[in-house]
Amino acid sequence: MFDAVKEKERIVEFIRNYYRENNLKGAVLGISGGKDSGVVAGLMCEAIGAENVVGLTLPCHSKAADANDAQLVAEKFGFELLNIDLTEVYDSFKDQIKLLGDYTEEQTKNSDINIKPRMRMMSVYYMAALMSALKGGTYIVPGTSNACELYVGYFTKGGDSVYDIAPIYSLTVDEVIKVGEVLGVPEKVLYRTPDDGISGQSDEDKLGVSYKAIAAVMNGEEVDEETRQKVEKLHRGSRHKFNIPVYRKDE
Repeated sequence: MFDAVKEKERIVEFIRNYYRENNLKGAVLGISGGKDSGVVAGLMCEAIGAENVVGLTLPCHSKAADANDAQLVAEKFGFELLNIDLTEVYDSFKDQIKLLGDYTEEQTKNSDINIKPRMRMMSVYYMAALMSALKGGTYIVPGTSNACELYVGYFTKGGDSVYDIAPIYSLTVDEVIKVGEVLGVPEKVLYRTPDDGISGQSDEDKLGVSYKAIAAVMNGEEVDEETRQKVEKLHRGSRHKFNIPVYRKDE
């Protein structure tokens, strides 16, 4: 039986220990307005103090509701929330790509989707380095991926896969929600239908399978064979995101 109170306390202690052992000061993370970043923000604030946490909203042709929900999280936990609008940067990049060839929207669709989290990763690390210089101590970047997303590779290589500490790495979506309830993450954020804020689709629509089904397969529970095959296909097809082949010359 998952004990959300105990798990929250264990994660907070895990974060505190890591900060003590490595003489770290603060954290900078992207706040999307979704449950994962909301829960991670709450955990970081409890572990190291809200005064040492900086949240970033990083809109890029995004919905205004995302920023509003991010503000709810910042107000709840009391951390500073900054906005860096990446829309013009993205548009400028796309203008340069158009000079290379006459590509269709369908041909660039996947590239367009994945460049946004990579731009956000760049921005979060820039601000972490800046805050380190301004505050006189090292700021690092927490990751916001949960276990279900990681199992099926639902993240962008070189984007939201890049971080320095992973507080919810082993929690399923339902477990993230339970920890969020303990933390008091605003309900509008915690129970929002998960989406990437990029493609216009929900996460589950894009994956073609529910997070509950993914968790069931991960936990060895019974699911119908078609669903199991879908989940395992996603799992196998994403292994390249975790393992980089390295050629080693004979010594």
